[in-house]
This record gives sequence, C-alpha cells and structure tokens, in this order.
Amino acid sequence: MRDQAEQNAEQNGAGTRPSRRALLAATAGTGAALALGGEAHPSDRGDSDARLGRIIARMTLEEKVGQLFVMRVYGHSATAPDQADIDANLAEIGVRTAAELVARYRVGGIIYFSWAHNTRDPHQIADLSNGIQRASLALPRGLPVLISTDQEHGIVARVGRPATLLPGAMALGANGSRTDALTAGRIGGAELRALGIRQDYAPVADVNVNPANPVIGVRSFGADPKAVAGLVAAQVRGYQRASVAATAKHFPGHGDTAVDSHYGFPVIEHTREQWSTVDAPPFRAAIRVGIDSIMTAHIMVPALDDSGDPATLSHPILTGILREQLGYDGVVVTDSLGMQGVREKYGDDRVPVLALKAGVDQLLNPPSIDIAWNAVLTAVRQGELTEARLDTSLLRILRLKNRLGLLDRPYVTHAGVDRAVGVRGHLLAADRIAERTTTLLVNEGKVLPLSRVTHKRVLVVGADPASPSGTTGPPTTVLANALTELGFTATALSTGTAPSAAVIARAVAAAGEADAVVVGTYNLSGASSQRTLVTQLLATGRPVVCVAVRNPYDVAQLPAVQAYLATYSWTDVELRAAARVIAGQVRPRGRLPVPVLRADDPTLVLYPIGHGLSY
Repeated sequence: MRDQAEQNAEQNGAGTRPSRRALLAATAGTGAALALGGEAHPSDRGDSDARLGRIIARMTLEEKVGQLFVMRVYGHSATAPDQADIDANLAEIGVRTAAELVARYRVGGIIYFSWAHNTRDPHQIADLSNGIQRASLALPRGLPVLISTDQEHGIVARVGRPATLLPGAMALGANGSRTDALTAGRIGGAELRALGIRQDYAPVADVNVNPANPVIGVRSFGADPKAVAGLVAAQVRGYQRASVAATAKHFPGHGDTAVDSHYGFPVIEHTREQWSTVDAPPFRAAIRVGIDSIMTAHIMVPALDDSGDPATLSHPILTGILREQLGYDGVVVTDSLGMQGVREKYGDDRVPVLALKAGVDQLLNPPSIDIAWNAVLTAVRQGELTEARLDTSLLRILRLKNRLGLLDRPYVTHAGVDRAVGVRGHLLAADRIAERTTTLLVNEGKVLPLSRVTHKRVLVVGADPASPSGTTGPPTTVLANALTELGFTATALSTGTAPSAAVIARAVAAAGEADAVVVGTYNLSGASSQRTLVTQLLATGRPVVCVAVRNPYDVAQLPAVQAYLATYSWTDVELRAAARVIAGQVRPRGRLPVPVLRADDPTLVLYPIGHGLSY
C-alpha cells in the first residue's frame, strides 16, 4: 500500500547478483558469538494484568476480534475528510471516515500513510490522532487506539517536513555510533509521540548481506550482524525512552533476498546455522533490551520451517523460535497483509486466521478488513480458534497500550507538538549526526575537498529519483543549493536514472563551462547509461566527484572515478551533509557498513566493511 515514489524508493537497480557465499563468509563470523537463545521480554504483571483482565472480560467477541487489527484509512480528519478520501474509504473499506471504521470494526490500531493523506502537517496529524481517540473512547467499552506508522527515516518516512528527518539505518551504520543511533531514535520517538503516534515500525533489524536486495538495502544498518545488533538495540532504547513502541522488523530476517515481498514470495536459503549467526543476532539484541513489538516477514525459510508457509503464518517460526527459543513475550505484528508474499499460498480469508494460529497478535492492513474480520470471527465461532487464544493476544496488546500511557493519557496537544516537532535542537542534532555518516570511498589525487577559489563554478548533474516523503528534492537541486550556500556558484542539471545520449551530450557541454562536476548516481547496474554519463564527464578533464545517493555499491561500476562519496539516501539532511564534506567544511567520517564487491568478479571484495577515507 504505497504510492509510486515509495515503490521507487524500494526498488534496487543492482545488476549481477553477487555471490551469496562470498557475502556470508565476509559477514557471518562477526555475529557468531551471539548464539540462539535469549531473555524473556519484560512485561508488566500483577495488579496491572488484573486490571487489563477485567477490561478483556467485559469485551464482546466482536470487540476482541477488532482489537487485533491495525488498519489504514484515508483522510486528514477522523470525521471530515476530503470527498476524494471518503470515496477511497468507501471503495476499499466500506466506511466513510476513520470514526466509522473504528465504530464498525472496533479496530485496535490505525496506521498512518502519507499517500492516504494522514500526514499533512503536525497540528493536523495531532488533530487526526485526537479525533480517532475520541471516536473510539465514545463507544461502549471503548478503548484507545494504538496509532502506528513506518517512520524509519532515510528513504522510508511517512511524516515529513517540518518534522525532523534523520539519517536512515545504513547511514547510521556508516557512523557506527550507538549513541547517535539512540539519539536519533529518541528524537524521532519524541516527535511521533507528540503527534499521537505511539508505535513506530522501526528499526529494521535485517542484516543486508545481499547487494541485490530490492526491498531492504539501505534500510538496514549493514552487513555485520554484531554491529547491526548493537545499533538496533540502541535505537530501540531511544524510541522507547520517548515512550513510543519500537518494532524490530522483519523476523526472522529479510536481508538476503533478491525478491521484494510486496510483489513476490522470497525464499531465504540460509542454513539454520547461518540464520543463527547472521539473521538472529539483531532480534536477540532487541529482545534483550525489551523491544515492545516485532514485525514478521512474508518470506519462506525452509531451514526453519519446510512447510512452504511464509514466516508470518509459521507456527514453528513465530511460536517455536521467536516465543519459545528466543523467549519473546511482547507483541508480534504482521507485515502488511496486502503484500503478495503472504497472499501467494492462501486466500485473504485464511491468512489472518493462520497468522493468529502461528502466534501473531496484531494483523496489519489486510486488503479487506471486512473479509479478514469476519474470517477471524467465524474461526472462533466454529472452534478453529478459541476465545482464550484471542485473550492471550489482547493481553499483550493492552499491556503495550498501558505501558505507553494510552489507557490514561490518550490525547495530545498543539502545545506539545510545538515543543517537540521540528524544533531547532532536533534539526541541529540531525545535521551533526548526518555529518558523521558521509563516507569517502575514493579520492584519487586529492580531488576533494573542492576549493571555492579554484573550483568556484560547480555543475551538479545526475539521477533525481522521486524524493522521499516530506523532503524538498530533487537531489541535484538540493546539492546545488547547498553548495551555493557554502560559497560556490552551483548549477543543477537533472540527467535522470537512465540518461539518453542527448541528455549526456548536454551535460558534457555544460561541464565545459564549469570548474568541477558533481554527479549523483542511483543504483548503478552494469548496463546503466549513468556509467556512460560519468565516463564522458571524466573525459572532459574536469574534476568529477560522484555521490552515491542510495546504495554504496554503485562505486564498483565506476573503476576510473576520481572521487566517490556515499550518502545512503537522498534526503535533504544527508545531501546537505555531503555538500559540507565536498566543500571541506567538515571531514568525511563514515565507514562502509557493508562490503562492496567487485563488479567483474563478485566473489572478491573491492572495499571491505570499515573502509572509509578522510582528509
């Protein structure tokens, strides 16, 4: 359920699939010390559980079923959305508004999306959250709604400017600072909480050992399981110190796939030992620090369950491993039930029932809430699911709502928004963190930093992918403006992700009038015409600085490049930091959190984890 820009932001254009064996060998050993097993999730007990038990005992079966669902809804207002959003709600959900959704299905959660027009501006978001809470609490036995969103930062964010947009996971991995990861989580969490959003589907705990991964990539902290585990744990602490539920995703690990589970059914061929040393450590670390929720993956892992079912529907994985072996007793939420990976084998009426039987608590965003809700209700009435099984999940969900303060303090205020969202201290912290993430991979002949005296005129060309939610964009313009503010005379010329011969010729001609050229690359493959653009710009004799605005793997496709930076995303905060590095205002400090393999022989490492230059 994403708009085209968000779909583009999760499509990796990498070419030849690298050797999985080479990557696993390069990264698995670092996590070997973190073996299978873990500590139990710390949960409130005693008097609190007795109170929650009394709430559950008063609920009708229909209300219990509704509390298990987290649903999308269109509109900026709980009661008075725009007509186009009313029409979309009627077509997809059968209700007009968020208030009607809550009243009809008694849903326990609602997820916000920018494309659903839930997140226009901070005060509007707070008003929407309050409207949803009022609608739910006005019902008989009404309970507060757990409002959630995907605010990973980096390339996936649903709440944009003027909220603070922080570096994403792989950028933080390049920084390597657990303190910065915690700070980013705390700032992001404080702003979400002020908006009435109490559950964030972050951080990504997947270990990205496959450069061709089309859905995770820079959303991961990196390829070293131990490093990823430390950063995941730090960010969990940050979010939860802000009283926002963090969500480690996507269990049991989505880091080694060439298939996007939004559109297909990935199969992870790791052995159980590889899973234990590569994929499991970040989830174990999250559980150890008290993670509030864990999201499932719509992937098949035959070594963990050979039934052919996705992990979301797998009792051996969710109950046998996550609950029993890892000792996790917090909330388990599915990834979106509208994704193809979970719909490949079963119909939309069976998926929610099988997910609950597997051990899930929250059912996220089914294609049809009516089909899914009635399927669960029927399963209980016919004895396939027991009401006691629902009560088990309800207790976990209510414990979480209680721990977040929702049962006693469900509302937010505009004053609280103004004190927390996009405030100067948060924005400055985001800039300083971003400066510590920019990674200098190549600097032949000390091309960088550029001098404002000898390289006054700078041409900025390159790919301009759809801007991540809430940033200004396009990337070439952001870079050119930032360089101009730093004393250069910079001009932007967008050449796109697949520049034609005519576009390349125009860029080469423009380079003749410049003292230096900055080129933004995006997901280079061996056949990409972006390579031709860079080659012809190098032939002009002008200094050429390449900036990978998404995947750091791009550098392998350009062996003749003179200077190469990696930013790990094309959000404003990362691009402005890169401009400061190019200008020499700050020194590059990032280090690769993933290995870059050679394009001509992907069994060999071109740049190892930890590579990074400075001046």
